[in-house]
Amino acid sequence: MRNMSFMLTKQQIRDRTKTVTRRMGWLKLRPGDLLCAVEKGMGLKPGERVERIDTIRVVDVRQEPLKAMLEDVDYGMAECVKEGFGDHHTLRWPSEFVVFFCGSHKGCTPESLVTRIEFEYVEG
Repeated sequence: MRNMSFMLTKQQIRDRTKTVTRRMGWLKLRPGDLLCAVEKGMGLKPGERVERIDTIRVVDVRQEPLKAMLEDVDYGMAECVKEGFGDHHTLRWPSEFVVFFCGSHKGCTPESLVTRIEFEYVEG
């Protein structure tokens, strides 16, 4: 099972409030793929281990410009909730989420194509 890091949203994964993630790349995922949600997958120091958080199943994968969240406010607000930020004081707003995303992904702009991955949690 492939690992997917949720370093910036690990609490949302633990709380199971996040059902969508946006990524640069990850184009080969398909609905039904199982992934191991981990806290940190790269840059581990010697002796550090990957910390598994949960198992997720991919439901939908598609590419869209990040700015789609800005162009349709209702869509953007709904997506912020699915990203796990529905109650966050700033990141529940699409404009703030886009700034956050671009700031954490080198070279990303609102015009960048991102991979939107919808998933569900696997019980057990």
